Amino acid sequence: MTRIVIIGGGPGGYEAALVGAQLGAEVTVVDCDGLGGASVLTDCVPSKTLIATAEVMTTFDSSYEELGIIVADDTPHMERAARVVGVDLGKVNRRVKRLALAQSHDITASVTRAGARVMRGRGRLEGLQAADGSRQVVVAAADGTEETLTADAVLIATGGHPREIPDALPDGERILNWTQVYDLDELPQELIVVGSGVTGAEFAGAYQALGSRVTLVSSRDRVLPGEDPDAAAVLEDVFRRRGMNVMARSRAQSAKRVGDRVEVTLADGRVISGSHCLMAVGAIPNTAGMGLEEAGVRLKESGHIWTDKVSRTSAPGVYAAGDVTGIFALASVAAMQGRIAMYHFLGDAVAPLNLKTVSSNVFTDPEIATVGYSQADVDAGKIEALAVKLPLLRNPRAKMQGIRDGFVKIFCRPGTGIVVGGCVVAPRASELIHPISIAVDNNLTVEQIANAFTVYPSLSGSIAEVARQLHSRKRTGEA
Repeated sequence: MTRIVIIGGGPGGYEAALVGAQLGAEVTVVDCDGLGGASVLTDCVPSKTLIATAEVMTTFDSSYEELGIIVADDTPHMERAARVVGVDLGKVNRRVKRLALAQSHDITASVTRAGARVMRGRGRLEGLQAADGSRQVVVAAADGTEETLTADAVLIATGGHPREIPDALPDGERILNWTQVYDLDELPQELIVVGSGVTGAEFAGAYQALGSRVTLVSSRDRVLPGEDPDAAAVLEDVFRRRGMNVMARSRAQSAKRVGDRVEVTLADGRVISGSHCLMAVGAIPNTAGMGLEEAGVRLKESGHIWTDKVSRTSAPGVYAAGDVTGIFALASVAAMQGRIAMYHFLGDAVAPLNLKTVSSNVFTDPEIATVGYSQADVDAGKIEALAVKLPLLRNPRAKMQGIRDGFVKIFCRPGTGIVVGGCVVAPRASELIHPISIAVDNNLTVEQIANAFTVYPSLSGSIAEVARQLHSRKRTGEA
C-alpha cells in the first residue's frame, strides 16, 4: 500500500488526507495544534464568526435610520448618549472559539472516518530520498519522544504565523496579533490597527461596527492596495463615513505600552495613542526547523516553498500546499493544492492549478469579491478587455434594502465577449460572485449571462444588466 505522510492539518493537509485515504493510500496526518490549522482555529473561521456579529450590528444601526425600524428608546438618534445596542465581546469571543474548536473536531472525525491516521506532534523531513524512493519523516511529540515514519510521498502543509515588527512585539493584552484578539473579554475603546491589507481591513471594519473607535494605519496611499482600486475606494469612503480614522501613507515604526494605553510611533515621528493595538502586518511561512533544504526542497527568499502547478516541490516525492507556498493565501486554494498533490502522486486524473479561476472575498462591510483578471491586469496590458461597472444604487432590490454602497464590474474579451474577470462590492458579495466565477471557469460569454433569467427584484439582476451593457459595447466597438 502506498504510504503518504502529511505534515500540517490545515485545509491543504486535511483535504489531501481525505483524497489520499479515499484513493486507497495509507495516510498519516501529523499536526501539533488540531486539524483545520490556523484557518479553522485562529484565522478564517474565528475572524468570519466575529465579523458575522459585526454585520448584525451594522445592519441594525442602518435599519432603524434607513428602513424606519422603531426601537424601544424613541430618543432621536443624534441626541442619544450611546448606541441603541451594544456587544458583550467576552461572550462573542467564547462563541468564536467554541465554533472553531467544534469545526476542528468535525474535520478530525471526517479524516479518521476516511481511514487516515492523525498524530499529534511536529514533523520534519530527515535526509534525502532513499534509494527505493521513500522519505523519512520524524515526528516529535509534546513529551519529547520521537517516532520515524517512512513515506512514499510527503505533503508539507504547515501554513504560517503572524509577522512581527521587532519594536512592536505583541504582549497578548494590549498589543495583539490576529491570533490573540479572541482572548479579549472587553471591547477595545480605542483600537489602532496597523496594516491595511485584507486582515487589517477586516478587523478594522468589524471592531468599528462592534463599537470601538478605530484608527487604521496604512503604509500605502489607500486601504487594500492589492484589491480593485474602485472597490478599495468604496470601502475607504465607507470607513471614513462611519467615523474611522484612516491614516494613509503612515508607516508604523514601533508600539509600546504606557500604563493602560498603547502608543504607536510612525516613521515620520508622529505618535498616536489608543487602548489597544492590533498588528496585522502579514504572515511568515512555517518552514523553519523542518529539514526542508537538507531534503532538497527549494525555498524562496521569503521562506515559502517553491511549487509547480501540481504542487510538486524541487524534491522528488515531496509536495506542498497552502500558505506555506505563498500562492494566494486562501483556504480554497490550499485545499485545491492538497487535492491536486494527491491526485497527481496517486496517478488519478488531475488538472493543474489555474489561479485565474480562483474567486476570493474580503469580508468587510460591504464585502469585496473578485475572480479572474483584475483591473490592474487590464491597466498593465496583461490582457485586452472591455469593462462595465454598474453602481448598486441603480438596483431596485438594493434600494429596497437601503444599500447605498457597492457595484458590479465585469471584464470580457473585446472580440468574443468571453468573460475573463469580475469584481462585486456588496453585502454578501461572496455569494454574488459565484455566477461570474462559473462564467470565467467555463468561458461563457456576456451574451450567455445576459440571456439567463434573473429574479426581479434581486441584486443578481445587476450582473445580467452589466452583461447586457458589455454586449452593447462589444457590438459598437466602444473601448
